[in-house]
Amino acid sequence: MQMRFNVAKILTRSPRLETVIMVEEFIKGHSGEYKKTELFNNLPKKMMWGTFNVVLEYLYRDNKIGMDKEGVIVWIYNPQTYRQFASRKGY
Repeated sequence: MQMRFNVAKILTRSPRLETVIMVEEFIKGHSGEYKKTELFNNLPKKMMWGTFNVVLEYLYRDNKIGMDKEGVIVWIYNPQTYRQFASRKGY
């Protein structure tokens, strides 16, 4: 399923680093539990919808999160696997 962010159509603000980290940590701890709107409503601190979409877009483009076919947000980043592939010699 393709994730949509619509950041061009929504009033957005640039998130602070602590906001990005808070969303990242929350998704790590609750991977596979919430759809996008549910995730937004259950965050420990409130933020604007546009800011939330900017954070999700960043995490998605950085290959840290994904969405399953039901629309549930999952944490997919695995640093150990990344290091294995990054250290391989090219062909």
